[in-house]
Amino acid sequence: MRSPRTTVAAWTLYDFANSAVAAIVFSTVYPRYYAEAVVGNEVGRGDLLWGLIISTTMVAVAVSSPVLGGIADHAGVRKPFFVGFSVVSVTATALLATVGPGMEVWGFAVAVTALVAFEAAFVYYNAYLPRIAPPERLGRVSAVGFAVGYAGSVVAFVVAIPSALAETYWVAFLTTAAQFGLFALPAFVVLPGDARAAIPLGTAMARGVSDTLATLREILVAPERAQMKRFLLAYLVYEDGVNTVVAFAAIFAGKTLGFSFTETLVLFLLVQVTALLGAAAWARPTDRRGPRLVVRTTLVQWTIVTVLAFFVDAKWQFWVVAVLAGTGLGAIQAASRTFMATLIPAGREAQFFGFYSLVGKTGAVMGPLVFGGVSWLLAGNQRGAILVVGLFFVVGFVLLARVRAGGPTARAAAAPAPRGSA
Repeated sequence: MRSPRTTVAAWTLYDFANSAVAAIVFSTVYPRYYAEAVVGNEVGRGDLLWGLIISTTMVAVAVSSPVLGGIADHAGVRKPFFVGFSVVSVTATALLATVGPGMEVWGFAVAVTALVAFEAAFVYYNAYLPRIAPPERLGRVSAVGFAVGYAGSVVAFVVAIPSALAETYWVAFLTTAAQFGLFALPAFVVLPGDARAAIPLGTAMARGVSDTLATLREILVAPERAQMKRFLLAYLVYEDGVNTVVAFAAIFAGKTLGFSFTETLVLFLLVQVTALLGAAAWARPTDRRGPRLVVRTTLVQWTIVTVLAFFVDAKWQFWVVAVLAGTGLGAIQAASRTFMATLIPAGREAQFFGFYSLVGKTGAVMGPLVFGGVSWLLAGNQRGAILVVGLFFVVGFVLLARVRAGGPTARAAAAPAPRGSA
């Protein structure tokens, strides 16, 4: 029997591992490489195709996550699914090294595969949170995971900078895959398997599909899921904005402000450090004051970020905006996951976190298309696009005001009512 500390350590180390993909493939090196070197972005076509990659990824994850979560819950294969999707993502990330200029279709297909598998594995990773952390420490454990993840991003950036200087970007994709595969191993070994007895996979698939529809109806109409429904609606909107800003920040910095590849990597290195600090700073308040307060506070911060980004015309100004964005990034991601964990009934973590992923990824479809489409319609002008994205944070803030949950997790742990009650 492994100690709780060992289990939490292995869980957080996985965030260190997969954050390399988030940092290099989703946020910085590959977006700019694909948009500028593979496609060409003089008139915004690279923006458009990169936005299509992100939207395609999110649609695929949104459609599959709840069903896969239900199958994993019934068949007792949550851990095998977690490991399997991680391995697929590692392999596809390594294959990005084969993408060269003009290889738009191959670059599109490999990136979508890497990111879909990455996001699918993350569903099962998130589902472990309420299993390994007591209710009164959900916020802190969630924040530690993100903080360690941002440390992983820092390492990935440091390793990638020499490749950027030498313009051997394929090396960065191979080292990213290596970091993911190596540091994910402790989670593969230490995290617990499924407690329930397995049933045949075919039966589990049928139940997974039917349970997905039943869970959707439950979220929509059951009184005890009213607060979950309201939270997920708000999350649908504001997570769209977060994902869009992260996905296009490197392209915006390069095209609009003239950042070199190396400057972009250093910029995002700073973002990861400040995100780590933001997640750590808000960890205890998330438990003591509640994730709802933390999310609403950071939504104000994100709105300010998009407005400032519209007006910046010098590199040093964007460095300031990046610090502000970074401190809000870690806080909003950790607090949102904690918020959802407080609303999930025990024993259904994978399925409900599948819906959490569905909502988050569905909410990442429109934003990239909006940014890419507005940029393309304005002949490559990205300032108007980033300002439009800011509306997602404003609407999310308003919707979150309707949620009557997300209070202090320690208080929730002491209350007799089950999690997820209205």
